[in-house]
Amino acid sequence: MTKAISFSEYGGADVLRPVDVELPAPGPGQVRIAVRAAGVNPLDHKLRSGAMTEVFPVELPHVTGYEAAGVVEAVGGAVTRWRPGDEVFGLTHGGAYAEHALVEADRLARKPASLSWEEAAAIPVAAETAWRALAVLGAESGQTLLVHGAAGGVGTFLLQFARSRGIRVIGTASEANHAYLRELGAIPVTYGDGLAGRVRAAAPDGVDRALDAAGQGGVLPLSIELTGAAEKVVTIVDWAGAADHGVRFTGGTTEAVEYHGPALAGALALHEAGTLLLPLHRVFPLVEAVEAHRLSEHGHLRGKIVLTVG
Repeated sequence: MTKAISFSEYGGADVLRPVDVELPAPGPGQVRIAVRAAGVNPLDHKLRSGAMTEVFPVELPHVTGYEAAGVVEAVGGAVTRWRPGDEVFGLTHGGAYAEHALVEADRLARKPASLSWEEAAAIPVAAETAWRALAVLGAESGQTLLVHGAAGGVGTFLLQFARSRGIRVIGTASEANHAYLRELGAIPVTYGDGLAGRVRAAAPDGVDRALDAAGQGGVLPLSIELTGAAEKVVTIVDWAGAADHGVRFTGGTTEAVEYHGPALAGALALHEAGTLLLPLHRVFPLVEAVEAHRLSEHGHLRGKIVLTVG
């Protein structure tokens, strides 16, 4: 048996419970890792609350967590790249809030010794989402991109990927995060009343694309107004608003193209170049997953929340 954090009913953070589960055995193409750290994402608390049952149903009881870093313990059939003892990180299909987790072998990358377990666990979801969002948007060098909620985990990676591609970014955030956005290469603007005017002042030649990573009311129609067309706007958080306003929603579950490999490689390239900025908003032990979820639900994060194991 191994320890995990699970919920058997939908509800608030208090439905999360420590449980003992059977030690998972890797199937063909899978590896089992001893988890050292797991990332916490908005998807986790949205699944736990039941807010996403229509678009992302899960079987209860459910061990959540979709990114992890750890040590390979066992490999399934047809796995040749990884061996027990390898230090890795990557995307899971759930189950990362645990001492052990199964991961598809092709969703892993090797963890450099210079990258901590906590940092490695903070990369996969945010990097993949940011890489995919830029691809879906079709953002190109020389264009101006507006990002709502730019200081969070996804925004942190998106701004760095965009800067490396020559894309100019205007990012909305509270004034407390403006210096941080400048460090990431973005032009910060404060969200709230008068946002359209502030964006136009920052981008007198116009906005080419817009990404909603915040889910705040009113940003989708505002983004359509600023870009001039619904097809130039993408949201990663507001599937209902996307349907209402005719913009695209990308959630990582229905796209045919796999972005995780290039995204992890892109993040590692930034790290190896010494330019990757990867703040950890807060690190909790696994047993404090309830507090981690409460903080995640509150929002206004700079970087990522991570759970450590062991």
